[in-house]
Amino acid sequence: METKPSCGCEATPLRWTRVVLSLVAIPLIVVSCATVPQAGTGPSASRDRSPDPSAHAGQPAIQPTPADPRAYYHFLLGYRAEQAQDADLAIREYLLALRGDPTSIFLKTRLAALYFSLGDIAAAVRFADRVAEAEVREVTTLVLIAGIYAGAGEADKALALYDRAIAQNPEHNESYFSKGVLLVNLKRLEEAEQVFQQGIDKAKDSPVGHYYLGRIAVEAKQFDRAAASFERAISTNPTFEPAYIALAGVYESQRQREQAVAVYRKYLQVVNPHSKEVQQHIVRLYLNDKLYREALAELNDMLNRDPDDLDAQLRIGLIYGEIKDYPKAIAQLTKILAVRPAELKVRDYLALMYEEQKDYGNAIKAYEQNLRLQPAYVDGHMHLGFLQYRLKHYPDAIAHFTDAVKLNPKQPEGHLLLGLAHLQAEQFALATQAFEEGIRLNPGNPDLHFNLGTAYDKLNRFDEVVKAMETALRLDPQHADALNYLGYSYTERGIKIEEAVSLIQRAVILKPNNGYYVDSLGWAFFKMGRLDEALAEMKRAASLVKDDPVIFEHLGEVYLQQNLVPEAREAWLHSLELDPANLKLMERFRERGMGDPTSEERIRQAKQRVSQHASPQAPTP
Repeated sequence: METKPSCGCEATPLRWTRVVLSLVAIPLIVVSCATVPQAGTGPSASRDRSPDPSAHAGQPAIQPTPADPRAYYHFLLGYRAEQAQDADLAIREYLLALRGDPTSIFLKTRLAALYFSLGDIAAAVRFADRVAEAEVREVTTLVLIAGIYAGAGEADKALALYDRAIAQNPEHNESYFSKGVLLVNLKRLEEAEQVFQQGIDKAKDSPVGHYYLGRIAVEAKQFDRAAASFERAISTNPTFEPAYIALAGVYESQRQREQAVAVYRKYLQVVNPHSKEVQQHIVRLYLNDKLYREALAELNDMLNRDPDDLDAQLRIGLIYGEIKDYPKAIAQLTKILAVRPAELKVRDYLALMYEEQKDYGNAIKAYEQNLRLQPAYVDGHMHLGFLQYRLKHYPDAIAHFTDAVKLNPKQPEGHLLLGLAHLQAEQFALATQAFEEGIRLNPGNPDLHFNLGTAYDKLNRFDEVVKAMETALRLDPQHADALNYLGYSYTERGIKIEEAVSLIQRAVILKPNNGYYVDSLGWAFFKMGRLDEALAEMKRAASLVKDDPVIFEHLGEVYLQQNLVPEAREAWLHSLELDPANLKLMERFRERGMGDPTSEERIRQAKQRVSQHASPQAPTP
């Protein structure tokens, strides 16, 4: 989760900002009120001194004349610049004021805070040191300077100042809480717990201490104790937002969805009924458990509150897609685009829904519309290119992948898909170039090396095949495809059979239900003469992949070697059904005395089916 520094105290998650403000920002408010101070509250009068009793009695405070009118003048200019959020000008004016009033604690404190806000930590610490060296009795000033030390990594100095603040006013509970936060960040959890407990004793109506005790318990993975502390924080102050979020987080970490949702619901009832963030948490919890109806109800409630909530509208469309109600998903996404036609991601989702419906024409139109709106939209080229690849429109796919690579040359997926498209188009040299260029820019990508090896194989460059596969496996020893490919390559060439079996077995262990790997293992056993093992693996491969002609051809070979001619004949006929153009197998079928496969009705039907689809036409727009 995004974090940001909090007034020099700690780097705290954004959702805890209110807590941090209550601990650290209060001193800032005290030392720089929202109105321009009157004469007497400037540099000279702001030196550490006891409050004027008459002021607390409701009488106007006596306003002494500044010792140096020029200092007061520069102070007013600096204060006005600070209120206008011009930190650089404020610093210049405060420095000029400090020349006339070099002992002013107020000016040194403001300079420390301003330098810290600008990220000039060295200057902030330099002025913080000057404040810390003085006899400061103002607790809020001590806490502020301690926070600057904490933010600057000067933990020991910060803790010393927190202790001074506590000694100065033991009833000031923010001093304890600020010190406790620092101790938590230092992982000194036992000390932090003691300090928070002391703060709770001083401010029994404050939820902050209980909240941080809960955070300590979370760090210790004592989730029941953490939940109890967060609940006490809520009971102490029912509107204390961070405790709700933290308590729900505890329940989420324990996979207690119903309890987490109940906490978020209570938050919406008590703290902020219009919180989109909390409702989004509820939606996420429902989606995690695939409770789509409940998620849709929550999202529709969000839309009733804010009809322009694009995120809610989009989530509804995606949920319809998830439950495969594609017409509703398309209607929802189209509705969004009618109002916001420039939302490219939404149109991407719309195109995907068309793809799921196999309405490829409208999918292509949606992707092309995105590219008309933004020709340099890399994802648009990738998505459209991939759809064209699936439709076997390889020239179009190559064109879009080429554009994607030009627009984002460091993205490995573009080079990978471009190379694969060239492979499918039987442009093997161009495929090799695409993979090699991808490797030049992404040398650590194992998939690029693997596919480069397959391209080399098409070019009969076997030594380079081995080198590419070995590189892929060096980068990813569990790259199952590379293990299987290299092992099968050795098997087909009748070399390194023992190593081939070992490689393929590793692939099968990684993916035991991959029928192609199992076929490779059976074929390697066959080459070794281990026919019983080969038959067992081949039969399992055929049960896993029922539409691959090579697997059934291999199965027939194993049957034949075991003199199981009827079984071999049936396996080969099934292979020829799947690939009636395999003339080599047909000739082998005849040579083995199994008859003429073309006289078989099932083979004639297969040939007729293939001829009808000899030029497969994918749906066009």
